[in-house]
Amino acid sequence: MRKLLLATTAIAFACTASAPAFAEFNDRNIRVSNGINADHPVGNGIEAMQKCLDEKSGGKLKLTAFWGGALGGDLQATQALRSGVQEAVVTSSSPLVGIEPALGVFDLPFLFANAEEAYKVLDGKFGKMMDEKLAAVGLVNLAYWENGFRNLSNSVRPVTKWEDFEGLKVRVMQNNIFLDTFQNLGANATPMAFGEVFSALETKTIDAQENPYVTIDTSKFFEVQKYITETNHAYTPFLFLFSKAIFDTYTPEEQAALRECAVVGRDVERQVIADLNKKSLEKIKAAGLEVNVLSPEEQARIREKSMVVYQKHMDEIGADVVDAVLAELTEIRK
Repeated sequence: MRKLLLATTAIAFACTASAPAFAEFNDRNIRVSNGINADHPVGNGIEAMQKCLDEKSGGKLKLTAFWGGALGGDLQATQALRSGVQEAVVTSSSPLVGIEPALGVFDLPFLFANAEEAYKVLDGKFGKMMDEKLAAVGLVNLAYWENGFRNLSNSVRPVTKWEDFEGLKVRVMQNNIFLDTFQNLGANATPMAFGEVFSALETKTIDAQENPYVTIDTSKFFEVQKYITETNHAYTPFLFLFSKAIFDTYTPEEQAALRECAVVGRDVERQVIADLNKKSLEKIKAAGLEVNVLSPEEQARIREKSMVVYQKHMDEIGADVVDAVLAELTEIRK
């Protein structure tokens, strides 16, 4: 009888000891809005993040992703976070400059030379500085995910130096920094809806466009272009944003799990995008396009020429923000 009592007591103690692992977690359904489709690498990131949350919360924290803007556009969804009526959104930084002008720093041309530079800045001191600015407008940034570098394709000539941009009619987003960037390089920057780009390239209404390799591949732009240059002229991250009003009601354990698992999802999503970009570039090469890469020297030369764009938009972005990112990059490049 005594042995049975001891065994029962041991089991009860073991159960009591393990219970606190999930005691500070509540059953929560976290709605995550996305403007992209479920087959985008963000989907892989969400899947990895959920697996991590399952392990940490015992299945209590559940992500429910809404794809293709089902809960509204990125800006609308982000405003819903600020109002405390929706939990989370994965969004590009560009649509949010009206909420936090400092995010315009990521639109500046030739800011990062490569992904490694971008990761060091975003995951480091500067990224934390930006997180504080987002918190001040009611948003918790859990992690910087990957949107990717934009590169140039055209049907006129190889582009290997800034003089080669001269006269090219380049489709750009309706974004003042993008317009100024290409006009400063001598191109004819032409704002145009994304859905019109393929036919405009095909009919030679425009000569060129700029997008990540995956987009150039999946949108078949390579079918109506002859040249592509790895310019890496713009890197705009995705942000995994959470409503601060809602986040502040969560337990410390729940908050920590969300932050840690968002980083797990980030690393998976970044790797999937990198792999897809390589595959897309190979497909573009196989289609017969001439592929060029801006040399580090030429990239530095174009960055120097683009400083007038930095100066023009310094006040709206914030001089402290521009100075901080350039100072951190200077340290990285030493």
